[in-house]
Amino acid sequence: MDISRDLPLDQILRGDCVEMMRMLPTASVHCVFADPPYNLQLRGELRRPDDSLVDGVDEDWDQFTDFAAYDAFTRLWLTEARRLLRKDGTLWVIGSYHNIFRIGAILQDLGFWILNDVIWRKSNPMPNFRGRRFTNAHETLIWAARQQDSRYRFNYAAMKALNDDLQMRSDWLIPLCTGEERLRNAHGLKLHPTQKPEALLHRILLASTMSGDVILDPFLGSGTSAAVAKRLHRHFVGIERHPAYVEAAWGRIRRMKPAAPEAMEATPSRRDAPRVSFGSLVERALITPGTILTDRQRRVAATVMADGTLSCGPHRGSIHQVGSAVQNAPSCNGWTFWHFERDGALVLIDTLRNQ
Repeated sequence: MDISRDLPLDQILRGDCVEMMRMLPTASVHCVFADPPYNLQLRGELRRPDDSLVDGVDEDWDQFTDFAAYDAFTRLWLTEARRLLRKDGTLWVIGSYHNIFRIGAILQDLGFWILNDVIWRKSNPMPNFRGRRFTNAHETLIWAARQQDSRYRFNYAAMKALNDDLQMRSDWLIPLCTGEERLRNAHGLKLHPTQKPEALLHRILLASTMSGDVILDPFLGSGTSAAVAKRLHRHFVGIERHPAYVEAAWGRIRRMKPAAPEAMEATPSRRDAPRVSFGSLVERALITPGTILTDRQRRVAATVMADGTLSCGPHRGSIHQVGSAVQNAPSCNGWTFWHFERDGALVLIDTLRNQ
């Protein structure tokens, strides 16, 4: 049964996030992105020396002294988020130094399995005007699987490709949203004080979801996650209690043009590839018994046996076991060690697996 049919797909639910989540079916979403309240209260209307409104979080924001109330609220919405996640789903939650450590502890208490903490480094952070602390130039993202044994999705190859073919690190340099991306009200003021850049959500969704997956955002705000989900051909379910934010988010979603469907195919990775045994290549005569395999330098040679094992002097076993034995090494990836000869040239046996 496809339980996602019971979800209000591509809709924004207006109301309290916990109450709205309780109305949704269990194990129905692939990913949760949450940008919860920062456990802050504003001391009046803050302005810079040039009389412009402060945008962001600095020492002029006070933390609530009632940590118990904030923790109780956090536990409620995280409990519902975990119920709504599929077994192999993941959650992303973003916060500042005011709240992220409390959220992290509650995540672990509830059974989530933390995969990474990612530092979003802002290339254009708000300055510290009073000069009493370091400029607050980052926020922290926690990426967590629903449980320890979740077979969560990580599009490693896509992240590597996005990073100029270098392994993606856990510190992301992305600017705050500015210019036309920043939503403003009728008075020209910033509509939402903590609107997240689309580039940040693009990376998050590309890393941990696939086309057609369902993304839940219980604190939708200005609708960044929903707009990017639409662009990347993901479904979204947003929850937001502020009517002005709901209206702005809908306008933004309607303006967003989805990318071409053919552009949504993720870069394939080894983890997603079907399992192929060396013996299956022998069974299908892609490589025949009696074929001689060698290493790239032709220093050692092994014979392919009818049962898919290799024989090399006193050694007999799998392509990995024999590769390890002839090198006197603790382990060996036989697919990248053994070669066979074709038209006078050595060819890696891994090419047969791809075939």
